[in-house]
Amino acid sequence: MYFLSVAFAQGAESVASGPPPEPGFMAFLPFILMFVVFWFFLIRPQQKKLKEQQEMQDKLEKGVEVVTNAGIFGRITGVADKVVTLEIANNVRIKILKSQISSAVKGDMAAGSS
Repeated sequence: MYFLSVAFAQGAESVASGPPPEPGFMAFLPFILMFVVFWFFLIRPQQKKLKEQQEMQDKLEKGVEVVTNAGIFGRITGVADKVVTLEIANNVRIKILKSQISSAVKGDMAAGSS
């Protein structure tokens, strides 16, 4: 009986030691790859779109026809630092934040909505 317990103890030591542990870098490789995938498919395109939106808003000037994030079509009649005055109908003007303009539209698209 004593022989079996000694043999079992020796076998347990060899199993416990097992294969050598992985290097630290290899353990984090899947997380690094996931971050790279997120960067190229989510973060980078979002930053690019945000930059294009900011450039469009910086180029706004009087007379440009735009659509707001709320879906309101109008023509810019005044531009300040952060506020834009839109004419949405004859003699009907509203002031909105420049950041709320989603895009400039062609004349045909805005004329069809009036």
